[in-house]
Amino acid sequence: MTTDVAATAPTGSGLWRILVQGRAVPLAVVIAAIAVIWYAGAVYMNAPRLTDGYERNKVEWTFGQLVDDAWSMERPILPAPHQIVAELDKSVLQRKVTSKRSLVFHAWVTLSSTLLGFAMGAVLGIVLAVGIVHVRTLDRSLLPWIIASQTIPILAIAPMIIVVLGNVGFTGLVPKAIISTYLCFFPVAIGMVKGLRSPDPLQMDLMRTYSASSAQVFWKLRWPASAPFLFASLKVAIAISLVGAIVGELPTGAQAGIGARLLVGSYYGQTIQIWAALIVAALLAGLLVAAVGLIERMVLRQMGARP
Repeated sequence: MTTDVAATAPTGSGLWRILVQGRAVPLAVVIAAIAVIWYAGAVYMNAPRLTDGYERNKVEWTFGQLVDDAWSMERPILPAPHQIVAELDKSVLQRKVTSKRSLVFHAWVTLSSTLLGFAMGAVLGIVLAVGIVHVRTLDRSLLPWIIASQTIPILAIAPMIIVVLGNVGFTGLVPKAIISTYLCFFPVAIGMVKGLRSPDPLQMDLMRTYSASSAQVFWKLRWPASAPFLFASLKVAIAISLVGAIVGELPTGAQAGIGARLLVGSYYGQTIQIWAALIVAALLAGLLVAAVGLIERMVLRQMGARP
């Protein structure tokens, strides 16, 4: 028995093969490559400013000193990764979450607008998709306008939305959520239209032979068939909703939110603060997409899908 266990235990080469075929080693290699390129880019981007200072002050310098200074500038053009990590430690771990200097506080403000806009956009997209699939007039008239609406740059209409809603008494959370809704309803609507139309003609004919009503066809066939398309669209929509919330904070001069941190950092040339806010936004988007993916697995499992 001991011999059998030893025979089945992975050897060194077998363990390495398992790691390579999995996700750990490829992910580590990609992260290491990004870090190397990033550090090299920080030296390349920051070097001209440093060399100009050396020449003005008539300082003799070496390449090693140039690298050290490029990775430790107070206001670099491109901060080094360890500088961003230090900023995240200071503004996330060393600050109270209720402090306006905490990135957790600002992330929560942006997250509130994101979730509200995502909820409204998802509902709007689903309703539009159902109407387009079941009403031929809407299919011919509304769908082209939905597609055309996304050709308008959000940076152009965001200030107008903020001003118009502000004049009618809507300030704070709602205008940012409206911008998120405008961005995220589109993938939901297009994905749901595709999903609701995905059942095979044979399946539709079978429902007709059972004398199923339109409501029964929808709930028993079209809606379950559209679930994978819906969740794929929701993953895109929730990430875009976060972008919309951040964009909505920019033209208002907001005092809180990730967009506000980006504005303050740009005003005072705090590039490290800007990059830290961007990293938090990226992590927040990843968590939101992962949450939608978790809900997708739970729902599809309840519907009998294979794990």
